[in-house]
Amino acid sequence: MTGRDGPVLSGDREDGNAALELVVLAPVLLALLMLVIAAGRTTIAQGAVDAAARDAARQASIALTESEAEANGQASAFAALRQDGLDCVPHVFIDTTEFGAPLGQPAQVTAQVRCSVPLADLALPGLPGSVMLHASFTSPLDLYRERGTG
Repeated sequence: MTGRDGPVLSGDREDGNAALELVVLAPVLLALLMLVIAAGRTTIAQGAVDAAARDAARQASIALTESEAEANGQASAFAALRQDGLDCVPHVFIDTTEFGAPLGQPAQVTAQVRCSVPLADLALPGLPGSVMLHASFTSPLDLYRERGTG
């Protein structure tokens, strides 16, 4: 095409580059976003598992018997995870072996919480389908409060 002052260029050579760059960068940006979501999900979930272990150990440490400590600790851990909205099936173990210690001797109870957090819904290649989170917390038993093994 020619104009009054010479040839008229219909466009620059780089007209299609912006669309091509978007097509190339979009999957990379989407993958980066998914990684950020996965990291955020596991960080929040780890905080919830830590809190559940802490609550379970505390509730178990104020119980009077081993069986009550186990029941209270497990119930507390499940309630804490449910309250935090964590989507997992927790495994809670309450170690009450030191409940038999004589009065005046230091003793403690330990709660361990394991929880598998799903990541499969993010559909990012190379990302595991789930990640196992673990937390443990120890709480002292009162030195001079009577406690039983029943």
